Amino acid sequence: MVATGFPAFDTTVDKTNRLLKEIEDAYGWPKERRKQSYAALRAVLHQLRDRLTVDEAVQFGAQLPMLVRGMYYEGWRPSETPVKMHSEEFFQRIRHDFPYSIQGDTEQLVHTVLGALQRHISEGEWDDLRGRMPADLVTVIPA
Repeated sequence: MVATGFPAFDTTVDKTNRLLKEIEDAYGWPKERRKQSYAALRAVLHQLRDRLTVDEAVQFGAQLPMLVRGMYYEGWRPSETPVKMHSEEFFQRIRHDFPYSIQGDTEQLVHTVLGALQRHISEGEWDDLRGRMPADLVTVIPA
């Protein structure tokens, strides 16, 4: 655990590190590849956020650990959302934002990241997220 001297910061750093470690563990990446797990989380969160309406994006963002929430909102332009995209475009955008090579395809990366993220979001909010996604994108959200 990181000790910043401020309990709220210590907690969010710890939660964020656990989330990134879950992504790394799913791929068998060592901690030295933390930049990759961060980039994967960031790419998936940004495309998910941009696909949601402003209200939906804010409701989902409220569930995220404080540090991850900052990453989620970084660069967001609410007036330009939601971005209508089908699943193939969703995956292409994530691949564009994720500059590392991976085993498997981008869909597997999305499932891995969202699977780790699901453990940090309330069941009700996760169900709401699945209910808000169009039919061709709901399949990327783990049940």
